[in-house]
Amino acid sequence: MTKKSYRVASQVLMAVLFAAAFSGCTLTPWSSTPESYSNAPGGYQTNAAATGPVAAGYYRVNPGDTLPGIAAAYGQRPQDVARWNGLTPNASVTVGQVLRVAPPPAVAGAPGAPGTPGAPGTPGAGAVAQQGALMWPLRGPVLKPFVAGSTKGIVIGGRIGDPVKAAAAGRVVYAGSGIEAYGPLIIIKHNDSLITAYGQNSTLLVKEGDAVAQGQTIGEVGADSRGVGSIQFEVRQDGHPVDPLAWLPKVGG
Repeated sequence: MTKKSYRVASQVLMAVLFAAAFSGCTLTPWSSTPESYSNAPGGYQTNAAATGPVAAGYYRVNPGDTLPGIAAAYGQRPQDVARWNGLTPNASVTVGQVLRVAPPPAVAGAPGAPGTPGAPGTPGAGAVAQQGALMWPLRGPVLKPFVAGSTKGIVIGGRIGDPVKAAAAGRVVYAGSGIEAYGPLIIIKHNDSLITAYGQNSTLLVKEGDAVAQGQTIGEVGADSRGVGSIQFEVRQDGHPVDPLAWLPKVGG
């Protein structure tokens, strides 16, 4: 599978967000292994080869990006991103095109838009990493750690079929298998700056638009390409991957 195929996903993830595959390619960039997120759409950041930086709230399209994938990566709905940019939801995007990925000021008061308070029990907008602000989605060993600039999250080991919990209260902005690299994936938006992603589930128990409480079961643990029970967990702040361990309670603490 080529790098471009990793990026081309029918939906989201972050995630974009939340796209690649867990069978020999995956939507994580831990490394070059199947469980790596490094090939996610646009890498969740602008193309270094593009002509200069883009303003906050905007994204420059990279090769292989899709509108749903870009939207997922920023915790938005494809139809909203399309509307903010005067596009149709199924419109194609062009390399180098700059898209608005945050609500314009005119809709700042809309649910999930900047200025909207986070759900009860979730870190506030613009919050800095705080130990224990999120809960572990799965109790198990960290099989792959976060490495800044190299990976996008962590892989947590578990038993296939074990419950996967929401790390904080929020709203599901994506639930599906459109991003091959993540397998069955769930993305939750907690406020205008913080989202979490849960990849490699065997079963999804929520759908897009659902409001979830912290600790609510949202899916079940799946297996990686080697048959090892685990999930891929990401935390993204302002569209950038951050170390989940900086937000989770310390083990044994």
